[in-house]
Amino acid sequence: MLTLTENAGTVVSDLVSRATDVDTAGLRIQQGENRFDVAIATAPTAEDVVIEQSGARVFMDGQVAQVLDEMTLDAQVDPEGSIRFALAPQA
Repeated sequence: MLTLTENAGTVVSDLVSRATDVDTAGLRIQQGENRFDVAIATAPTAEDVVIEQSGARVFMDGQVAQVLDEMTLDAQVDPEGSIRFALAPQA
């Protein structure tokens, strides 16, 4: 199962709370063209795998969840406020 670093949990929670006040909202990870894309979603779909960790909610369809099964999501915020997400194998 995908895990989040403490920093990623904080960044995702803050990002989602700034975008919407809907309690069911989270960060959606979806397959893009040769990469993963992220977007704020107001709620998971019935088919989504939902990860709740460190105060953050992440939504993925089953295929993405399978690909990211042994990964950890991290996040960094640069001095200009840009967010960069990174995936690494779980230790």
